[in-house]
Amino acid sequence: MRTELSLLVAAVVIAVGGFLAPDWLSFLLTLAFAKALVVLGVVVQMRVGLVTFGQALFYCVGGYAAGLAMQYLGVRDAFVLLALGVGVAVAFAAVCGLLLARYRDIFFAMLTMALSMVLFGVLVKSSGLGSTDGFNVSMPTYFGWEPSPESAKRVIFLLTVGISAVAAIAFHQLMKSGLGLVSEAIRENEIRVEYLGISPRAAIYANYIFAAGISALGGGLTAMATGHIDPDMAFWTTSGEFVFIAILGGTGHVAAPFIAAIVFAAVRTFAIQEAPHTWQLMLGTVLLILIIFLPKGLWSLVSRRKAAAIPDATTAATTAEVKA
Repeated sequence: MRTELSLLVAAVVIAVGGFLAPDWLSFLLTLAFAKALVVLGVVVQMRVGLVTFGQALFYCVGGYAAGLAMQYLGVRDAFVLLALGVGVAVAFAAVCGLLLARYRDIFFAMLTMALSMVLFGVLVKSSGLGSTDGFNVSMPTYFGWEPSPESAKRVIFLLTVGISAVAAIAFHQLMKSGLGLVSEAIRENEIRVEYLGISPRAAIYANYIFAAGISALGGGLTAMATGHIDPDMAFWTTSGEFVFIAILGGTGHVAAPFIAAIVFAAVRTFAIQEAPHTWQLMLGTVLLILIIFLPKGLWSLVSRRKAAAIPDATTAATTAEVKA
């Protein structure tokens, strides 16, 4: 319960701080948290020993499902739009997962990227969906309540933080469950897991579906926050960005993807502002330095402090016993 309470307290603090912060900062945090949800999907699969370069597939599905439902079905409620995005993504993952659960290593990575690029190609060729330009998404309502244009962005920010907190707690519970423990065992030695009578393929399939659903949430929130969707949401570079954030944060804690997403968004924003023509070089340099000195991700800073605190506490206790 300690981790769950910490996540809830952190969400409340961020929500209050972001609500009082300037509009640009709350918008940056909204997009960072939405992308962190997709990164959670990447981390779920990394913990089972698989790297996906196609997680943007479900990020895009979540965004387009929300946009299409709003434009053609007249659905405007944010919660219904997000539920539709998750439902479509899970259904799609249930079909694709039957194939992908059979593959490992580079074959899994390339197949996930191929599926994402298939969706990208379909969207680019669909003139009815705006082709390469995509189309705009209107501001949603919330159980019939429509916020004013001035407060609409703030409401989406609060919604994103709330959903992120729930998703983080669910992810933490998943990692402590039997499926989470089996996933780590599969990463270490899949053959031994099979000898125990457990199906690695079924565990990978379940993780893939969970990752699809949580990634679709990120896509739907991004679509509502930016008011626009386009095929680039499914492009392979978008998937690469999610993998990069996952590596930047590490897999040691559920909070790592959120911290990494905020750092990534802040560094990129600063780089674009200070060096608009060479921002990619500046961004790459900063992130390369972080990876070289923190190969296990930003969360390793916290884990190092905890590891250092344990010997200190042990030494203090021993000293007290000797004195006594």
